[in-house]
Amino acid sequence: MKSQVRLFLLVALMGGLLQPSFAQKKKKKKQAEVAATKVATPKEKPKDDKKKGPKPFKEVIDSTAWTQKGLMTVHQVAEKWYFEIPDSLLNRDFMSVTRYSKTPAGGGIFGGEEVNRQMLRWEKGLNDQILLRSVTLVMSSADSTKPIFQAVRNSNADPIIGSFEIKAYGKDSLKKSAIIDVTEFFGADNQTFSIDPLAKQRHKLGALKKEASFIEKIRSYPINTEIRAVKTFAVVPPSLSSPSSSQQGQYLPAGRDAGVVTLELNTSFILLPSQPMAKRLFDSRVGYFANQYAVFGEESQKADKDVFAVRWRLEPKNEQDAALQRKGQLIEPKKPIVYYIDPATPVKWRKYLKMGVDDWQVAFENAGWKNAIRGEYWPEGDSTMSLEDARYSVIRYFAADIQNAYGPNVHDPRTGEILESHIGWYHNVMRLLRNWYLIQASAVDPRARKTDFDDELMGELVRFVSSHEVGHTLGLRHNMGASSATPVEMLRNKEWVEKNGHTASIMDYARFNYVAQPEDGITNLFPRIGDYDKWAIKWGYSYFTEQDPKAVASLLNKMTIEAYKNPRLRFGTEISPYDPRYQTEDLGDNAMKSSAYGIKNLQRIVPNLVEWSREDGQSYKELDELYGNVVTQYRRYLGHVIKNVGGIYDDPKTYDMPSATFTAVPKERQKEAVEFLNSQLFKTPTWLLEPEVLTKIKPEAGVEAVKSLQDYALSSLFAGDRVVRLVETGQDTKAYMLDDLFADLEQGIWSELKSGGTIDVYRRNLQKVYANKLIEMLKPGKATVRSIPVGVTYGFNSHTVDLSETDLPSISRAHLEKLRAGILSALPKAADKLSKYHLQDLNQRIKLALDPR
Repeated sequence: MKSQVRLFLLVALMGGLLQPSFAQKKKKKKQAEVAATKVATPKEKPKDDKKKGPKPFKEVIDSTAWTQKGLMTVHQVAEKWYFEIPDSLLNRDFMSVTRYSKTPAGGGIFGGEEVNRQMLRWEKGLNDQILLRSVTLVMSSADSTKPIFQAVRNSNADPIIGSFEIKAYGKDSLKKSAIIDVTEFFGADNQTFSIDPLAKQRHKLGALKKEASFIEKIRSYPINTEIRAVKTFAVVPPSLSSPSSSQQGQYLPAGRDAGVVTLELNTSFILLPSQPMAKRLFDSRVGYFANQYAVFGEESQKADKDVFAVRWRLEPKNEQDAALQRKGQLIEPKKPIVYYIDPATPVKWRKYLKMGVDDWQVAFENAGWKNAIRGEYWPEGDSTMSLEDARYSVIRYFAADIQNAYGPNVHDPRTGEILESHIGWYHNVMRLLRNWYLIQASAVDPRARKTDFDDELMGELVRFVSSHEVGHTLGLRHNMGASSATPVEMLRNKEWVEKNGHTASIMDYARFNYVAQPEDGITNLFPRIGDYDKWAIKWGYSYFTEQDPKAVASLLNKMTIEAYKNPRLRFGTEISPYDPRYQTEDLGDNAMKSSAYGIKNLQRIVPNLVEWSREDGQSYKELDELYGNVVTQYRRYLGHVIKNVGGIYDDPKTYDMPSATFTAVPKERQKEAVEFLNSQLFKTPTWLLEPEVLTKIKPEAGVEAVKSLQDYALSSLFAGDRVVRLVETGQDTKAYMLDDLFADLEQGIWSELKSGGTIDVYRRNLQKVYANKLIEMLKPGKATVRSIPVGVTYGFNSHTVDLSETDLPSISRAHLEKLRAGILSALPKAADKLSKYHLQDLNQRIKLALDPR
């Protein structure tokens, strides 16, 4: 009994002790079941310690924030950057322009150069979000109230390149501005604000290294916000396999050394005008850069294209000034065009770059403006100004060995309004200027007879190029036809040149007056702002009270028709494949005459090259470079002449102008061109073979060099597109025909067949080249023939012609048979052994070609 009682008490005690534990477990189990039931209830949301949605302003932008007001207010809190975007900027058009600020050495890219540009738009998204869209302007509808406007929108879905959670609203609590965190977005590798994929391939760049990339600073100004970012990229690992032609790109030196590349980029957010500038419709008779997009009108029966000129907005300050201008009085614009000179520019060249800008004032006066354009020196002590600030146009100076300069602009794609420009000026452009001027002008100007020019002469050269590049940033294209308006003999008339200059436009590639001879006494050999430039600025920048583009176009058309009567005011497109008047580096209205004068000056220069390039203790590298430039210039002269053969004049016309748009170059002018080639090239140019020069720079005597020039000329003369034009225009019995070309060439190239004289090595080479080309033309291939569509800005129409189905093989066969007969007749009279071998060889080649059996 005792033992049973003890056992009962023990069990009872344990039951009493364990009962609370079992009850606790049951309680927890019940709570868990209740909790599970609550989660499953759709009416209740899970608790989250972090509150979703916008927070109060002070919780995001606290007392430690650095704030700068501007287009978009910028806040910096510790390492975070925020944009405060007012509602007034939503759905407004922006232009973003990204430029290099700092670049690694050795890659051919330089601080200040443009990387990317894009039109953008902020807009409100769903669920407290701000979206950033990239806008591509391809088509438009003028009237948003018409049904067709919706059709246009349905075909214009712009990509979303950024989605931002609204962190807070502005201080006023009226939700009139939204605050977003842009730290990760601008610190990342977003294509719109970074290097494009092709550029990465060129420099063999890989993925962005986030840990070494960051926003350096953001600054905001009245119409723009500037973001400076440091970005570091990995490089594509090199391969052990042998390089192949399919591999593209080249490592930057920093990428080879460190395995990464760091550069700095600056992106400008520029607010486009809420009141867009009135468009000036493009006219192919005046050389302006242009933009275009399709326009769909409710009443139109087809999709039209708005093609409009790119230009700055010049407007009167008020109606009173506008009235004075209409009376012929010059007025100052509301906002003049100002170009700053980069403070990185060597001091001695700054004034010449500035003068190149100021030279354009005379052209703007022709359009009714005074003080419309000016150059200014950058205020180096003013910390409120930045070279990256998109409000300023700058001539940027690059420490580069590239021999070039260029003049771009950033414009509103909706209207063509130029917003700003960063002209690129490479240090080594002065080397190019030295070579040009020495080769083209040293026969006349003693200052050019040395390798290093005096600062005054080089400064004038810098000024000329500065003016040319500024012209591009004003919207002007190259006018390659301007120099053809000057009669060749006037280029030797000192009084005439002093008054008019040697070309009608500084936008031509008519560098210096190489036609002038030493006895002419001409000292002003530089191009300057000419008659065409003044007219073009008048066309683009005259202010009209009437703002409707079509009404203005009607007024301008009348002005243009009148201007067209003066050849010095005409525009010649830089892309013409067939008009001999529209060429680079040419002068005068007759390429044969001007080239002959140019060659005379080259003949004066070559014997002096050794002395003019002399520098004791140095190799003959300078001499080699200068002689190479002589050959290049001579080759240019040949090219100017060749383009006359099979040439077609292209004069842009409208229905209200008389005569044809296209006319063939007259037969007499084409014959003159071939006669020039016979006398100046196919008759061996021995002046080019100066022993004093060649023995110092080449192990050869110039035999192959001469053959190369002659081969170039013949290949160009027999080019498929030229052959097609000669066949086309040859339907007129008064025209120059393909058969005429062969006959005229043979008179010069094969003159020894009749004379029986010795055929030297230069002529033997030439005759073999000619015969081989005729043989090749028995079985010609296909040719691509290009033409410029009437009234467009750029681009070609093209079609392919099967030359075997033209007269080319027939005419070639006829001339080969005639040539063989001449060779057989000349063989018995061969003056020497090598001449005889040569003729025997050619006879056999032609025989096999005509009858391969």
